[in-house]
Amino acid sequence: MSVRRVVATGTFDILHPGHVYYLEESRKLGDELFVIVARDANVKHKPCPIIPEDQRLEMVAALKPVDHAMLGDKTDMFRPIREIQPDVITVGFNQRFSEENLASQLAERGLPARVVRIGKYADGDLCSSRLVVQRILDKRCSDNQLR
Repeated sequence: MSVRRVVATGTFDILHPGHVYYLEESRKLGDELFVIVARDANVKHKPCPIIPEDQRLEMVAALKPVDHAMLGDKTDMFRPIREIQPDVITVGFNQRFSEENLASQLAERGLPARVVRIGKYADGDLCSSRLVVQRILDKRCSDNQLR
């Protein structure tokens, strides 16, 4: 019997319950969960991560659903995928990947992984690093707090 490998990817800046939910749901789709943490230099679709990549990797690796964690490749996002040979690749509800385009790019490279979008964590309003940062700014940097 072969092991069913799942890959989840993300920046994972300022861990929150939405991240844990994404990884728990991803892990349910297979026997082993590999997590690829985005390199600082590759995060271009949102503000630069607050937590350095080596620390984000360490935090993700410590999470219960994660079997293997690694940093992404600086120049070829498909290199770790070729090495892992996953059966499933998951994307988070707010990741800017089109499942169809990603599946097509994988097929062009001879990587037959199925692409699955994981839904949004429903229990809370802090399911985004951006929202966590905004809450910190609101609570700690308001005019009242600065006096």
